Amino acid sequence: MSRVLVGIGSNIDPQKNLQAAFDALAAEFNSLELSPVYRCRAVGFDGDDFYNLVASFDTRLGVGELQQALKRIEASTGRTGNETKWSGRTLDIDILTYDSVVGTVDGVELPRDEIVKHAYVLKPLADLVPEGLHPECGKKYRALWEEFGGEKYLEQIVFQWGDRCW
Repeated sequence: MSRVLVGIGSNIDPQKNLQAAFDALAAEFNSLELSPVYRCRAVGFDGDDFYNLVASFDTRLGVGELQQALKRIEASTGRTGNETKWSGRTLDIDILTYDSVVGTVDGVELPRDEIVKHAYVLKPLADLVPEGLHPECGKKYRALWEEFGGEKYLEQIVFQWGDRCW
């Protein structure tokens, strides 16, 4: 089994689409750990605010198979895959880390470079696995967040999924 961290975001009906993502991920991967959910401004374009978080789970799938499974979950919320890079999303699920793999595997760059570039990725990651080590630089996520020099424009929100509220 491999331990995976994925970034999840939505700015189109985010309450509904994130719940659909959690349901699908839990059905596919069983044990699902979730960070707090944060609201942040759209980056790179004018649009509705995003809800972002990080999830962790174990999988027997390889990186390419996992990527395909995540794309199927995105598609189940109406995402076509034809959207421009900086635009609204019903659902966006990105592999951040896959165990401690570094490099390109099945076309996926690991670890994802957005971890250290954007607060909406790094803060929920630091919340979920503060003592976890970034596979490339070897620093703890908590320390990376403390050192983060970018804009920290996040608002933690209360989110409910089934009987869980956090």
